[in-house]
Amino acid sequence: MRSTVPIAFREGLPMELRVLRSFLAVAREGSVTGAANFLRVAQPTLSKRIKELEEELGTRLFVRRSHSVALTAEGMRLRKRAGEILDLVEKTEAEFNPGGEAASGEIHIGGGETRAMRLVADIIGRVRRDHPGIRFKLHSGNAVDVIERLDKGLLDFGILLQPVELEKYDYVNLPARDVWGLLMRKDSPLAKKRTIRRGDLSAVPLIVPRHGGMKNALVEWMGKDFDKLNVVAGYNLIYNASILVEQGIGCALSIGGLVNAGGLCFRLLEPRVESGLDIAWKKHQIFSSAAQVFLERVREKFA
Repeated sequence: MRSTVPIAFREGLPMELRVLRSFLAVAREGSVTGAANFLRVAQPTLSKRIKELEEELGTRLFVRRSHSVALTAEGMRLRKRAGEILDLVEKTEAEFNPGGEAASGEIHIGGGETRAMRLVADIIGRVRRDHPGIRFKLHSGNAVDVIERLDKGLLDFGILLQPVELEKYDYVNLPARDVWGLLMRKDSPLAKKRTIRRGDLSAVPLIVPRHGGMKNALVEWMGKDFDKLNVVAGYNLIYNASILVEQGIGCALSIGGLVNAGGLCFRLLEPRVESGLDIAWKKHQIFSSAAQVFLERVREKFA
């Protein structure tokens, strides 16, 4: 009979974490043999772990082939959850300071691509000079991804582009504003213009941000005409989108100052579109000593 006690609350937790790490290795390598070599364990031992995990969860995680394995739909779901669990375990372990230094450990910060990261980088540099035992881990993603990771405790702080719902968070407004425009090739007819108006976009193949405040700002600027745009692609982070622009797939509506490719140029939207930014954290958050130091520096500088 399958146990109803959650994995994390049973005896032998280290073994359970080892099983999750084994599962992720098989998923990554695409074969039990490759994962066994990577983990330096016997293949029968690894196969037994995976079989016991499937029995524990009551579902198949892999489709077995002659020389490889592939994740089932349930396996894909577990891969995401297992990664989050192990990230959280790693983060929790790093918050403890066996060395006895007043402030050390890791600080996890997430955010999208923005020039405001320079302000955050300045704070990081100051913290590192005073507390060399503090390390930083940065996660790049859109607002949806950053908020999800904040809520799950995988991030200490998130840099969020306005407009965004902040009722669940404490935050400090950053003294920076991102400016929107059109990223295009220099040989584009629109490159001859000083600014880009709504009507200029009617016949242009466009690459637009997919989620969050980035898209919201553009919908507000375009109004009811946003749905009439010729959108050929959506993007999460601008670097890959800039490659599509280079290849002539379309022009990208984006924040300025993020791409410096020689064959591209950027023109501001008119009327001007700007987005403010906040650095946010969960309300009633209990911080590690390292995160507390960072928060104090943020408040001193910007609050």
